[in-house]
Amino acid sequence: MNFGFIGAGNMVGAIVKGMTLGEAGYKGKNIYVTSKSVSSAVKLAEECGANVCTTSKEVISKSDVVILGVKPNVLSEILPQLMPDFSKKMPVVVSIAAGKTLEYLSQHLPEKTPIVRVMPNINAKIGASTTGICGNEYVSPEVKLLIEDIFSTIGTVVEIDESQFAIFSVIGGASVAFAYLYMDALAHAALKAGMPKKQALKITAETVLGSARMVLEGGEAPWPLIDQVCSPGGTTIEGVASLQAGGFETTLVRAFDAVLAKDKAIGEKK
Repeated sequence: MNFGFIGAGNMVGAIVKGMTLGEAGYKGKNIYVTSKSVSSAVKLAEECGANVCTTSKEVISKSDVVILGVKPNVLSEILPQLMPDFSKKMPVVVSIAAGKTLEYLSQHLPEKTPIVRVMPNINAKIGASTTGICGNEYVSPEVKLLIEDIFSTIGTVVEIDESQFAIFSVIGGASVAFAYLYMDALAHAALKAGMPKKQALKITAETVLGSARMVLEGGEAPWPLIDQVCSPGGTTIEGVASLQAGGFETTLVRAFDAVLAKDKAIGEKK
């Protein structure tokens, strides 16, 4: 089976490397890549032993699965042009574009095309993405398992009902930036207090990692864990109270709502 990638940016690069450079068993000779400038596709192909194509049409003609690895605005530009090529080959089509629904994609692809919508995050670069997927009615169980296997090479995969896909885009996609911002802010505060930022960032990141593992593996919800950390009249409760007084939780909810609104706005664009 052959796999084609239209686009060769950071996310596609992470996916192709996950497929070919680890123990997943996918071969570069079965992967075809193109990009707008072609130069990024050449670099990726050289790293992974993949094949470079000069056009999207060529990628489609050689592939059984085509991954659309371009941004939403680019997707809306290229899909009408590629309709004849998809009609000839009828591959499985996978989109990683934010906001673009299965309905939108089906309107720009041949009838009965198996379509899978996927949302990975930037942690794919180290094989630690949390990736959401959903498919239309033409995606067979075998195809769904194949797509899950491809994206499991860059982290964990969870099937999401499309009605909740925009929500996943926030908590599984955009929220990584929130986590990075939180860690950087703490490291800056430690720098202000006298600790070298590099050391502070390492400590902060390790603490966040441990806290995430505690929630995932310890079986306790976050708030009871907060109670366990906060001693009566202690230091931690002072910090928690300060965060709450400053609207920490409310600010996060507003950030969530902003991303959700933008995702829906992108989906409404033709």
